[in-house]
Amino acid sequence: MRRVEFGLFFGVLPVFLALVMPPRALFPVLLAMTGVGLWLLQRTEGFHWRDLTRGALDLRQALTFALLVAAASSVALALWAPGAAFGLIRARPGFFLVIVVLYPILSAFPQEVLFRALWFRRYGAMLPGGWPGLVLNGAAFALAHLMFWNGVVMAMTFAGGVIFAWVYQRQGSFRQAVLLHSVAGWVLFGMGLGVWFYLGNVTRPF
Repeated sequence: MRRVEFGLFFGVLPVFLALVMPPRALFPVLLAMTGVGLWLLQRTEGFHWRDLTRGALDLRQALTFALLVAAASSVALALWAPGAAFGLIRARPGFFLVIVVLYPILSAFPQEVLFRALWFRRYGAMLPGGWPGLVLNGAAFALAHLMFWNGVVMAMTFAGGVIFAWVYQRQGSFRQAVLLHSVAGWVLFGMGLGVWFYLGNVTRPF
């Protein structure tokens, strides 16, 4: 049963969202997915809500990660969207500050609940371990962003997913995974990659 549940949640549903759902419905559906994920997590044996508060915060690692994301973003912008660099900060600095405040709450935390806590705590025993498991998690995280239909988004979310999974699994810190995910969002939107990652950019492929 859990295999079916896993396949539906992390395979069928993201593809359905990308191919069928109208863009305006995506955010409510994603919130509903988070609610279902929290319910499933609560029903998972051995899980306690305090598990989401465990683990140290490594600010030095977060700063290093921010620099890596900024470097990757600079390359992507130079190659495919040079005119978008720092576009949000230049045009709508107030909105960028709103993103800084709300992104960890409305995006990073829910996604880490689904793709790290739920993934590894509820389904980890039936999935490969080690690096194959981390790569699989990154691939599923990228698939969840298929709705953007953008190769840069898919590549960056795959890399980010692998890193967040590594932090969650190897460092045992859900909080650090959320922090790094938040840092990635701040840097991406601040650098101007909101032209690809903004939910309002979601389109149907046909």
